[in-house]
Amino acid sequence: MTPTWMPHGTVYGSLLNFQRETALWAERMAQPPYKAPPQAPVLYIKTANTFTPSGARIAMPAGTTALAVGATVGLVMGAVRDGCARPDLASVAGAVLLNDWCVPHDSYFRPAVKTRCGDGLLGVGGSCVPLAQLPPLASWQLEVRINGVLRQTVRLADLVRPAAQLLADVGTCMTLRPGDVLMLGTDCLDDGSRPLAQAGDTVEVSAPGLQPVVNSLVGASA
Repeated sequence: MTPTWMPHGTVYGSLLNFQRETALWAERMAQPPYKAPPQAPVLYIKTANTFTPSGARIAMPAGTTALAVGATVGLVMGAVRDGCARPDLASVAGAVLLNDWCVPHDSYFRPAVKTRCGDGLLGVGGSCVPLAQLPPLASWQLEVRINGVLRQTVRLADLVRPAAQLLADVGTCMTLRPGDVLMLGTDCLDDGSRPLAQAGDTVEVSAPGLQPVVNSLVGASA
């Protein structure tokens, strides 16, 4: 049996990195306390207790009735090239599909740890595939199916910061080490929400060339 790939470094998420959500939040970005759109990537961390392999069940956090689906791509870092001050696509060891689950909440400016880092809230695809074996990132389309029904299509062409720019911008303020994973962000639906799943639902995130992420939700006491 082929071993299931799992992260062995820090996993970073990116907020507000899709054009639709940025446009929906534009008016509120001008309000206090920020009074302007973010000038640098907005990052958060998915802790190791969130990592769940594809095929495993995920228990709903206590007190929740639904989880928001966050289809995304994780760039798995390799060694930064000699003479290169910042990470670039040549520094990426490969890509993996992820489902960045979260507890639904009203604001993406300051996500609370409890909404992002509950046990099991990162579905991990079964393999990390070198970028050289895949089409250009901008052409990728991720599909979200809940109980077999297509609920969302995520296009990486709609990123605010494409992968190379996100890597470079993150590299201005921090070091990404081999094994770290940088998620490109999750897109919203037209109304600003994300697809919701409940206990008993099976959710699949897929994209050509990558192993899908498939997880079923069960009740908190299951």
